[in-house]
Amino acid sequence: MSVSAPAPGRAMPAPLPKPARLNPWDLVRAGVSGVVGRPVRAVLSALGIAIGVAAMVAVLGISAASQAQIAGQLEQLGTNLLRVTAGKTFFGDQSKLPENADEMVRRIGPVRQASATGAVPDTTVRRSNKVDPRETGGISVNAARLNLLELLGAKVRSGTWLNEATARYPSVVLGSLAAERLGITAPGQQVYLGNQWFTVAGILDEVPLAPEIDRSALVGWQVAKEQLGFDGHPTTVYERSSDESVEVVRDVLAQTVNPQSPNEVEVSRPSDALAAQLAAKSTFTGLFLGLGAVALLVGGVGVANTMVVSVLERRSEIGLRRALGAGRGQIRKQFRTEAVLLSGAGGVAGVLLGLGISAAYAVSSGWPVVVPITAIGAGVGASVLIGTLAGWFPAGRAARMSPTAALTGG
Repeated sequence: MSVSAPAPGRAMPAPLPKPARLNPWDLVRAGVSGVVGRPVRAVLSALGIAIGVAAMVAVLGISAASQAQIAGQLEQLGTNLLRVTAGKTFFGDQSKLPENADEMVRRIGPVRQASATGAVPDTTVRRSNKVDPRETGGISVNAARLNLLELLGAKVRSGTWLNEATARYPSVVLGSLAAERLGITAPGQQVYLGNQWFTVAGILDEVPLAPEIDRSALVGWQVAKEQLGFDGHPTTVYERSSDESVEVVRDVLAQTVNPQSPNEVEVSRPSDALAAQLAAKSTFTGLFLGLGAVALLVGGVGVANTMVVSVLERRSEIGLRRALGAGRGQIRKQFRTEAVLLSGAGGVAGVLLGLGISAAYAVSSGWPVVVPITAIGAGVGASVLIGTLAGWFPAGRAARMSPTAALTGG
């Protein structure tokens, strides 16, 4: 098949000009103009994305701050504390630890410190002798070894700890919760303990690794035996060893404390409770992240709806641009860019809001403020992804419009 040459004197028809290519800056400017042209609708659409992102960032920030607080406590308090308590006998009765149980624990090679407390039975502590003895307030009376405070890493909030002198006389140190329930705010006041008056020598701060101390009234070992009918048998022994030796010591504690009946001795690691809290907080973080993701998805639907309405309202603009030479790809990119900018603005606002919420909560709770870098990146990235998906259908619909139909409203 031959191609005939053009007739002499006739010019070749000029080829149709290709649409000018839009650079990224032009796309951004076109997208911004489309967003700011309808500010109220844009703000409401971005608000849905902002709420979802803020929820995710706030949850991750609060969780990170809480976990940092617990991890800091574990590092400060140590994970090398073991607690030995008297268990049950074969017949279900309460067993007793030997009187020298803490001394026997000190004989274990890796053990650095050992101390003990002993429950004083049938003894209550009350604000005055006019209070009904049955109203104990959940406060227990315990005899305490003098090195207990140092071993537990506890601190005296006010007053002093027991010493060689006060341990022989009616002096008592109250745990933080015990002092609160008794209404004692300062040392020097008196409480009615075991049918006699005891002077409050000190009040302790909270003891995270030994919460039972918080609910205790602690007296000297000697005065407990001489005036309160204490039999001298400890009910709880605390010990600290090197971190590397914790498991080894744990394996031999029961046999060391009670060689004849090791099954009547219970050994626990108080730091495991804090570690369990750390794991539980991670579980709840996943749950709340799921709720934040649902909110983000709802926001994405709002953005998609806004873009569909925008396409319908701007049919004449689309038709004019097509008539002036804009290609389908350019129209598609413009509306996708608008959707991404709209969603991205909501994402940035949500990140800032979420960081503010998490920081305020951490400060009010006394936790360290942790900036979750991963959450920031994930929040912005998720909002951009949602915007891209939300703008896919509206942008495609705008690109498929013919110039004639768009201009005539057909």
